[in-house]
Amino acid sequence: MSNPHDILFQQVPIGPVTAPNRFYQVPHGNGMGHRMPRSMAAMRGMKAEGGWGVVCTEEVEIHHTSDITPSIEGRLWHDDDIPALALMTEAVHRHGSLAGIELVHNGIHACNYTSRAVPLGPRSMSLTDYSPIQTRRMDKQDFRDLRRWHREAALRAKRAGFDIIYCYAGHNLTLPMHLLLRRYNDRGDEYGGSLENRCRLLRELIEDTKEAVGDSCAVAVRLAVDELLGEDGLTSQGEGYEIVSMLAELPDLWDVNISDWANDSATSRFAKEGYQEPYTAFVKSLTSKPVVGVGRYTSPQSMVSAIQRGMMDLIGAARPSIADPFLPRKIQEGRLDDIRECIGCNICVTGDNLSAPIRCTQNPTMAEEWRRGWHPEQIPSKKSEAEILVVGGGPAGLECAQALGQRGYPVTLIEGRQQLGGRVALEANLPGLMEWRRVADWRLSQIEKMAHVSLFPGSQMSAADVLESGLEDVIIAAGASWRSDGIGRTLWKPIPCHGPVSVFTPDDLMAGRLPDVGEVLIYDDDHYYMGGVLSELLAQANCQVTLVTPAPLVSYWSQYTLEQKRIQRRLVSLGVKLLTQHTVKSIQPDRVELNDLILGTAVERSCQAVVLVTERQPNDTLFRSLQPALGAKKLRSLRVIGDAEAPGTIARAVYAGHLAAREFDEPAVHQTPFQVERPAL
Repeated sequence: MSNPHDILFQQVPIGPVTAPNRFYQVPHGNGMGHRMPRSMAAMRGMKAEGGWGVVCTEEVEIHHTSDITPSIEGRLWHDDDIPALALMTEAVHRHGSLAGIELVHNGIHACNYTSRAVPLGPRSMSLTDYSPIQTRRMDKQDFRDLRRWHREAALRAKRAGFDIIYCYAGHNLTLPMHLLLRRYNDRGDEYGGSLENRCRLLRELIEDTKEAVGDSCAVAVRLAVDELLGEDGLTSQGEGYEIVSMLAELPDLWDVNISDWANDSATSRFAKEGYQEPYTAFVKSLTSKPVVGVGRYTSPQSMVSAIQRGMMDLIGAARPSIADPFLPRKIQEGRLDDIRECIGCNICVTGDNLSAPIRCTQNPTMAEEWRRGWHPEQIPSKKSEAEILVVGGGPAGLECAQALGQRGYPVTLIEGRQQLGGRVALEANLPGLMEWRRVADWRLSQIEKMAHVSLFPGSQMSAADVLESGLEDVIIAAGASWRSDGIGRTLWKPIPCHGPVSVFTPDDLMAGRLPDVGEVLIYDDDHYYMGGVLSELLAQANCQVTLVTPAPLVSYWSQYTLEQKRIQRRLVSLGVKLLTQHTVKSIQPDRVELNDLILGTAVERSCQAVVLVTERQPNDTLFRSLQPALGAKKLRSLRVIGDAEAPGTIARAVYAGHLAAREFDEPAVHQTPFQVERPAL
């Protein structure tokens, strides 16, 4: 019987080169870029090993006037930058895949904090990062220079070994797109006015690149065909459509998406698989050239359907390729249950936004390929006959048990609750977070295949129980519990609570204990998703919700996952009242006294229940009670991991579990435990 997914493994000609299959890792940031080229190359090479037929870079700056510090992207300012990028092409070619490079000049998005060059734009206008800096209005020489810089960068990219070279006009981040947009381009010369004139620079860059490298390299265009701004921006029914129609046959490949980045990489809380199809489906009807589309495709059936329905020729992916670099190979080998599906949480995006190496909730080996030598599918075999007891079946415990089992160790995992999954199982029931359940489901499905890993849910363990088990190697992954006193990032003393008033924590609400009154105040000093989803939960339960936070924005940290605006918009649409830059001073029977952090004045809000979302306390009692037994040699090893050690994100818990499994039976390291990339002096 033929593989039902065979269509995904057909070759696709792209100009002078041929993709070995339809799996296309589109350009994506990774927080490593020019600063950590070995790490970046190893990460991209791992995807090629996993079967991605095309593997692309992130943005690669073509000139020092396109310096987007503090973001860490690629650079191709000079010939001296070629060897670093050649590391990637060599890693990708080693596995028979094509390497693509996304050349970029960022225009009004380039603040040039490092180069101190004057920024360039269609007109003299403000930069996009709220800095008090404006661009210089480009003159004719600037356009000639830009074309030359792009051509020189394309030639360097060819010398570095790239097979596909981009002309980038997407995400509202690049000069070609800034010229396309009427709200930015008020020029009266040949680069302004009509759409044909506003397209001129993009057309010139495509033609210049094809002339320079088109004999052996494919030339791709990445275009955001809809900005979701209506008549104020490009739309797939308006100028987005017309641009593709105008340039349809000019490039060798179209890579199309929506803009801006928060739309293109919307989280699973707000957008489901294939969500971009309504905007990008038209492109294939206008061109004979292959089309790449994205939409966080994780299901092989959805991928096949997208091809068969004529949505695209190649399945573009960033986040699914991060969650599982071996996704294509697993589909080809029929190992669909082994795919680590992306949960759409955008922890990967935070790396790029925070100028730190990329991370992934599902894949703890992401960005550790070079510096730790980690492989997502391979792990060193066991070094002893030790049997390990893991206490706690949340993300840290499940990952630890699964990875230890993969190494070949016998593992017993004990979980106090009847349901395995810990915080993931609980949080996945909150509004919009259903796909987060995949963190537990994938690990449980892998453990089910391991006869030497035993799971015992619904079993509480005391220190005496642990010692009576006879297992001498113990790992505690008992999670954490939300505080009920209001102490957190902002308040260091418990909030005074006077009289009979209902005070709840996230743990209460996730256990189904919801306020049965009308007016509820949520105090959010956590600043990630929890305060927002609990507000949504209570609003759906017909409570009148007020969300109070000390931060200047609700769910402040979710800016880094690209969802803060969507969270705020949803809360407003549900009638949630938002009050920023306030703390809770005291809780009274029928009201809460607040403190205005700007004015220093007291404010009162009536309510009958309060939900405190502040900090979590590690559930480390069992670990501490077992430490004397370790000192008395009643245990051979004892370790605490994940939230039980230090509460954090689910991604941190998964990483902690994986690290513990890798380090088990290994000698202690008393120096930096990974390779560090340092400048050559």
